Amino acid sequence: MTGNYAIESRGLSKHFGDLKAVSELDLKVPRGQIYGFLGPNGSGKSTTIRMLCGLLTPTEGSATVLGTEIPGHARYLKPKIGYMTQKFSLFGDMTVFENLQFMAEIYSFPKVSRNARIDELIEKYDLVDQRRQLAATMSGGQKQRLALACAVLHHPELLLLDEPTSAVDPQSRRDFWANLFRLAEGGTTILVSTHYMDEAERCHRLAILDHGVKVADGTPLQLQANTGMHIIEVLADDPYRAQEALDDGDAIASVTQLGMRLRVLIPVQVEDPLGKVKGLLDSHGVQAEVRVTTASLEDVFVAVTMGTEGQDA
Repeated sequence: MTGNYAIESRGLSKHFGDLKAVSELDLKVPRGQIYGFLGPNGSGKSTTIRMLCGLLTPTEGSATVLGTEIPGHARYLKPKIGYMTQKFSLFGDMTVFENLQFMAEIYSFPKVSRNARIDELIEKYDLVDQRRQLAATMSGGQKQRLALACAVLHHPELLLLDEPTSAVDPQSRRDFWANLFRLAEGGTTILVSTHYMDEAERCHRLAILDHGVKVADGTPLQLQANTGMHIIEVLADDPYRAQEALDDGDAIASVTQLGMRLRVLIPVQVEDPLGKVKGLLDSHGVQAEVRVTTASLEDVFVAVTMGTEGQDA
């Protein structure tokens, strides 16, 4: 592995009987960046993260994580990585302080500086008022901040986060991402899985997974610039009728309704996409404003996953 990458996988696969959870995943995660896994439930995100931190043994392929070969030497990774699961997995019958103290024991954090480190984290992650509160009685956002504090207590080089914001409110999500950017600026590499498009846009780079297959990889701007689709926006008083009209078009790859607007995807090889959309609407007597627009990450996701429908999940 070159020094530029914290993670480098080669043909990484995991099968559970006939189920191909992850298939031949090649991955390069640059050091000191936030790298996202975008995909729906069952796309292979969690399975990949568990293989990369040594909790699951790959069926095929291998990976190098912080200079350590996986599988085979996963035990050497423990002091170097932090792992945060989707479901809150700390001890509900212990206080915030006791949970952090327990994690310090697990990671053999030096006793001489242990309390100072715990105090630092309690203040940094806004848990001062919850210091003596039982974890089970905390709000979703407070539990999330405690879980992150526990994951970074030992100053890991790599942080693996498995859909960490799935159970918190929008403000807590924004605060959480502010903490992630501060960690990345300090040199921590972060691999985070999500099914939220707005979170994926925050990542320095991301891979889109679908049915265990990597279907796209790059920066958000690169992915949005290379959808292979014309993106047409339709604003109609009756979007349902407009969608019915567009569904009759052979050149239309996808139509998605967003409130009163429709997002229409047409392959780039199709000439005069705007004219084709207008023609379909006119032929059905639908009045609408039609314009060419730029791709969103949701458009990218729709475009790159259309060909994988029906594959093993």
